[in-house]
Amino acid sequence: MRLQLTNLFLLLTLSALGQNLHQHVNPMIGTGGHGHTYPGATVPFGMVQLSPDTRIDGSWDGCSGYHYDDTTIYGFSHTHLNGTGCTDYGDIMLMPTMGNPMLSPKDYSSTFSHANEKASAGFYSVKLDKHNIAVALTASTRVGFHQYTFNTAGQANIILDLNHRDKLLQGEVRIINAKTIEILRRSEAWAKDQYVFARIEFSQPMQINKIRSNNSAQAAATDKVFKGTQLALSFSKKVSKGDKIWVKVALSPTGYEGAKLNMSEIPGWDFSKVQKAAEQLWDQQLAKIEITETNKDRLSIFYTALYHTMAQPNIAQDIDGKYRGRDNQIHKAEGFDYYSVFSLWDTFRGAHPLYTLIEKKRTVDFINTFLKQYEQGGRLPVWELASNETDCMIGYHSVSVMADAMAKGLTGFDYEKAFEAAKHSAMLDHLGLAAYKNQGFISMDDEHESVSKTVEYAYDDWCIAQMAMILNKKDEYDYFMKRSQSWKNVFDWTSGFMRPKKNGGWDKPFDPREINNNFTEGNSWQYSFFVPQDIPGMIEAYGGADKFEAKLDEMFNSESKTTGREQVDVTGLIGQYAHGNEPSHHMTYLYNYIGKPEKTQAKVHYILNEFYKNTPDGLIGNEDCGQMSAWYVLSSMGMYSVTPGMAKWDETKPLFNNVKINFEDGTSAMLTETSNKSRLGITQTKSNWIKPLSSPSIVPVPIILAKSKSFKDSLDIDFDHPHPDHLGAYSYRIVYNNEKGVPFKQYQGEKITLKETATVEVRFAEMIDNKPFRSQIISGNFFKKPNNYTIDIKSTYNPQYHAGGPDGLLDGINGTTNWRKGDWQGYQTQDFEAVIDMQKEQSVSEFHSTFLQDQRSWILMPTKVEYYVSSDNVNFTLAGTVDNDVDPKTDDNQIKDFSLTASKVLKGRYVKVKAYNYGKLPEWHLGYPYNGDAFVFIDEITIK
Repeated sequence: MRLQLTNLFLLLTLSALGQNLHQHVNPMIGTGGHGHTYPGATVPFGMVQLSPDTRIDGSWDGCSGYHYDDTTIYGFSHTHLNGTGCTDYGDIMLMPTMGNPMLSPKDYSSTFSHANEKASAGFYSVKLDKHNIAVALTASTRVGFHQYTFNTAGQANIILDLNHRDKLLQGEVRIINAKTIEILRRSEAWAKDQYVFARIEFSQPMQINKIRSNNSAQAAATDKVFKGTQLALSFSKKVSKGDKIWVKVALSPTGYEGAKLNMSEIPGWDFSKVQKAAEQLWDQQLAKIEITETNKDRLSIFYTALYHTMAQPNIAQDIDGKYRGRDNQIHKAEGFDYYSVFSLWDTFRGAHPLYTLIEKKRTVDFINTFLKQYEQGGRLPVWELASNETDCMIGYHSVSVMADAMAKGLTGFDYEKAFEAAKHSAMLDHLGLAAYKNQGFISMDDEHESVSKTVEYAYDDWCIAQMAMILNKKDEYDYFMKRSQSWKNVFDWTSGFMRPKKNGGWDKPFDPREINNNFTEGNSWQYSFFVPQDIPGMIEAYGGADKFEAKLDEMFNSESKTTGREQVDVTGLIGQYAHGNEPSHHMTYLYNYIGKPEKTQAKVHYILNEFYKNTPDGLIGNEDCGQMSAWYVLSSMGMYSVTPGMAKWDETKPLFNNVKINFEDGTSAMLTETSNKSRLGITQTKSNWIKPLSSPSIVPVPIILAKSKSFKDSLDIDFDHPHPDHLGAYSYRIVYNNEKGVPFKQYQGEKITLKETATVEVRFAEMIDNKPFRSQIISGNFFKKPNNYTIDIKSTYNPQYHAGGPDGLLDGINGTTNWRKGDWQGYQTQDFEAVIDMQKEQSVSEFHSTFLQDQRSWILMPTKVEYYVSSDNVNFTLAGTVDNDVDPKTDDNQIKDFSLTASKVLKGRYVKVKAYNYGKLPEWHLGYPYNGDAFVFIDEITIK
């Protein structure tokens, strides 16, 4: 074993004096392509990210505020997100100009050139072309430091625009004196109610010379307080050529006093001193992992990746420990530091396991933050941002972070409280959990993204079971271990894929390449290998090691093309493996579990060498708050955590000859290709799989076979099992009119025919190890149609949104506001038109058609709906028109019945329904920059 012990103080001193590891960081990596990173100044895990903003339109590739393709800078704001897929932050924007001040972004913005731009760890600079102003930025943890050099004489202005990027809910600027102002910016974007307080100090007295405010009182330059939801000011001073103005901006989530206290981080006006201090902080952080490498590009790629993992989570408390909790109250952290920005769906996979290695104290702080959010907000974080729960993405993956820390022996947080909070998350009834608990899986009928949620909940439940094992809670351990097997309820042993279910059966047709609303940012290929909690069971389900290897090979060797919805996140394809998005990140390591480490090594090294470059577009997908880079850091070191929550690391060949990890306790470990890595718990995967305790297996639920969910006269029902080799018996019951107490009876192969609306319930029982086990009960709801009408749809629905075909508009089943469950038909770039054949001429006077609006998803109400009646399906008479009265700007999902009662009874056999599409998305809409077209979503048509 090659292991070196080192004094940590000596290590950091040598790093600061000799290594200058910050020089290898290239913050431009990921600012192009779809990386969504920012190039500005920050320190490790700092509250301030002071960076230029080149995009203010909320576009997807502008999530960080900056994109390398752009040539215009609007200003420099103090908060930014690193590689997310949603837009927020951009708080407290300043922009230097000269001459007559203008308060419109198009007027105060300036072009720039990358030739005049420099970014490094803790520093950013650029020349603004419009007025030849040189901007330099650096930062401490809570303070941003600006240096503006005015290369021409005249009137210098510093623009403060509180309406920058997201929606301003409340703005306030307080003038303390000519050199000091205080700011409150309360805003709404991804975080629905974000508070940022700031204190700005100018190095020289400045004079207010322009104001934009929609406050009821007329604002004047002599006012001491400015308020409004439209608020911008210009501060001016006469300058000579070459004059400099420095500006310090201290942030606080709690109040003006907190910002004033935090300003003490940077005393005085020595810009170079602050820059050097930031660089030294980065040197100390980056020295936690030292690599032996002569290739400068590889050095930059590695240390920039490590840098990106340390850009967040962000400290979210003042110097005195005060923070804004999830209850929007001010609290004080005792014995830990409070953080924000937890992209847990991404980071539980690699970034947080990396933190357990080199950021043990911060890992404990993160978990204590989780527990405070549980106490103060009622839930563990899912995707927390600025003390707001965005509920973005799926799962309850903070339990993975906690279980991993407990499994690795980290202390400093309350294990019992962590288990209580984890169990609370798992026992809620929202987001499909009620169905998941009741029937062992989530169906399309229950919740969108049903397959992904089922398999990710199952993994999280395994994590809770590991916590229960550590705490000697046998009953809870058994319960959650059983739930962790729920992946088997959406696994099809015949096809070898995780598949969506609908109404008790498989959803058809099925294409594993199709990206649709049954999966989260992916398809079945990208979710069919997500069983990190039971890899031996997964291999067995695929038919053993050889068949599992063949399935992995098929995935990597398939055509790199997906079908279905266009999903911008699915990038970096190797076959159907998508390295640009997180669900694929563990898959290359699965070859280790079948004794094929050479295949893991080949795939890992291909990704390391081909998908990470020292260029602006050097990331193959979103950085996602450090996860994309954490994969590189760990894999290049020859290790990865396939199963967070298990105290082990999976092994492959390192990319570098030598890697030294320097721990917080002052020791270090040297990793080489030949070294024994047991010091870190790195193991040969196949022979060291840890099966903690025996736990009850589950019997996968059966399948209900039926041609449709609705029927005209009768419908035949049969049963099947997803595992063709399972031997057992079915028990079922048919419930009419919600009748109570109907007993189950044994299925003997008899023909089951429904002639009325009914619910069919079925379970499967078999013997396992000579003991009887029963599956959970599943159900299907079947509806007899209210009539024998047929429909001829003249338009073409999007294949993603088919609602089961044309009859879905006449089946008497009404869709809900959650359109992602598949009950609505969607039409884009066209009007909707259909003709209903009532099979005979009859009197009609009442017409109904139901439409849905979710403007954030580009689904808008039709502008109007027309109803026509005809006796011959050629000549139609207009019965009437119904205009839309739903505001297209409303954020809430809405359903509207465009009902019409005709002025007189009409006779006819055919009814035509025509709904007029909204058309191109308007300028206020987020889809406008993409020249987007609105969808029309329709469900039920009723004629009386």
